[in-house]
Amino acid sequence: MPNGNGRFPLALAHTAATLYYLQDATQAEIADRLGTSRATVSRLLREARDRGLVRIEVLPLPQEDPGDLADRLAGALGLQQVRLSAPTSPAHVPEAVSPVLAEVLTSLELAAGDVLLVSSGRTVYEIAQRELPPLPGVVVVPMVGGQDEPQAWYQTNEITRRIAEGIGGVPRFLYAPAFPGRQLRRSLVADPEFKRFTALWETARAAVMGVGAPPLQRESIPGFVPTGEAPLRDAVGDVASRFYDAQGREVSYEGADRLIAVPLEVLRAVPHRIAVAYGTAKVPSVLAGARGGCFTHLVTDPATASRLLAALEETA
Repeated sequence: MPNGNGRFPLALAHTAATLYYLQDATQAEIADRLGTSRATVSRLLREARDRGLVRIEVLPLPQEDPGDLADRLAGALGLQQVRLSAPTSPAHVPEAVSPVLAEVLTSLELAAGDVLLVSSGRTVYEIAQRELPPLPGVVVVPMVGGQDEPQAWYQTNEITRRIAEGIGGVPRFLYAPAFPGRQLRRSLVADPEFKRFTALWETARAAVMGVGAPPLQRESIPGFVPTGEAPLRDAVGDVASRFYDAQGREVSYEGADRLIAVPLEVLRAVPHRIAVAYGTAKVPSVLAGARGGCFTHLVTDPATASRLLAALEETA
């Protein structure tokens, strides 16, 4: 059947390909039809491909609809809402999630005098540099005291000032270190002005927070955090320097009672708690924070959302 150069007639290869690819005939059926062997049919099909009579295209996996992905993740995490940015590279996620956060904040319809809590951390610091929605008169309040660190994202009052400026709000500053000595803390707790400030935590309508990665895996962490202590080995994340384990339960450590930061039980009472988090390192932190009721909304990117769902399915 092959000619002198080892090839089959083009018409024969075309017939075999038509029967196989368009009419769903088996190779055995084609062999019977053409009066040849299955081995010959296999060679005919290969030749049809080699000579351009057949084109086989492997399509990429279909991308899940972002709305479906967000709804599935919100249901799996038990959150009120998950909002996703447009797909983008890891380096451009901060600028991609900022407009999504702006939409969420706008939807809350915060009025003048309403209190908006903000955390420190790299993510919220990045957001503070970008365009925010106008929320005139909203009172912006830090969730944690200042930290004696060189990185700008630990300077809570500066982050508060930037966000208040971006939304047209009113900043309220916390003039206290995040981790004071015991004597200073006693003085702070007794101070009437400090009491008036911490009362703002209890009247807040909304909060925007980053979610810290597991403390033992982080490149940058406040110096007051005793990462060598045994209890923190169980910590998988934090919000406002309040560390929690895989079930979302707060992890204590030596001196943790000195921390000047919104208590988790107070944070959980805030009606709208928005976490902004992305990246593989944050997956266990977000899962645990959701279990612990630290936030009601999540703003992230599609890649992180898919990783979160995959992690949930692995542990199901």
